[in-house]
Amino acid sequence: MQSPLPVRDGVNATRLRLPEDGPWATAMDYMMHRWGHIDPQGIEDRFDAGEIVGEGGIPLNRATKLEDHTFIWYYRSLPPETRIPVELSILHQDEHLLVVDKPHFLPTTPGGTYIQESALVRLRNQLGLPDLIPMHRLDRMTAGILLLSTNPETRGKYQVLFEKRQVRKEYECVSAAEPAAGYPAVDFPVVVRNRMTKSRSYLLAEVIEGEPNAETRVELLETFDGGASAAGASVGAARRGLYRLEPHSGKTHQLRVHMASLGLGIVNDAFYPDLLDKAPDDYTRPLQLLARGIRFVDPVSGRPVEYRSRLQLSEAAPTRR
Repeated sequence: MQSPLPVRDGVNATRLRLPEDGPWATAMDYMMHRWGHIDPQGIEDRFDAGEIVGEGGIPLNRATKLEDHTFIWYYRSLPPETRIPVELSILHQDEHLLVVDKPHFLPTTPGGTYIQESALVRLRNQLGLPDLIPMHRLDRMTAGILLLSTNPETRGKYQVLFEKRQVRKEYECVSAAEPAAGYPAVDFPVVVRNRMTKSRSYLLAEVIEGEPNAETRVELLETFDGGASAAGASVGAARRGLYRLEPHSGKTHQLRVHMASLGLGIVNDAFYPDLLDKAPDDYTRPLQLLARGIRFVDPVSGRPVEYRSRLQLSEAAPTRR
């Protein structure tokens, strides 16, 4: 459903669905029920100023009945955010696509404590492109190639490519050169297949019984002497490996789970194979996972295209840094 309010400061207006009935006579009564304990005066001021609207951009007031609207839109009050000390690099821009190198620690889209400090909002504000939309997502801790649509008229053509899995993605990661104790040896390249699920109420993705819905091809590119720093129970200071990962599905945390399932947890992974205690971001120890490349047949030009990241993993072999 199209928002009647434009993007402001790089952020979309929030949409709220009103209940069909209940003990609230007005839309404002319901909003007071939901958020009045946080900022009751601010809610009243927004209604008085006509800053809360329904479909078609119709302003609501204090007396607007609950049943008059199903959806309403408004701008959230955004708390100040500490800037994440990383920068985006633009690799390609045309009338249809924007391709960037997203650094580690920067989320792709707004959410939780990160609103202005997300790749999408930064780029909207930097480039003056309020209609910018990401075509896919990278985890906050994953760096590399990110595609965004700059043109609403052609956006659907690119979305279909992702929906039909006609986009080939390539990742790189650094882990141990050999599986951790208790795991069998691996004959590379290997394809990992299983069934994964991820609950919104739980941090970790899980492997469950059932028909596989996640698949990754893993190839060992090279081995080298590792450093003294290690993160994750399966990674030590012995020899390390640089791996190429080719996912054929896109489940949340898929690559991290699949590497951990081989006894090859990715360096600096605080989730897999073991969930570590929450700690402030350590910008000197990013997750060693990089979206290296993406390729597809461009639906507008009809030509094969490929975009490659210029970033390097900090724990890769010295010759690759």
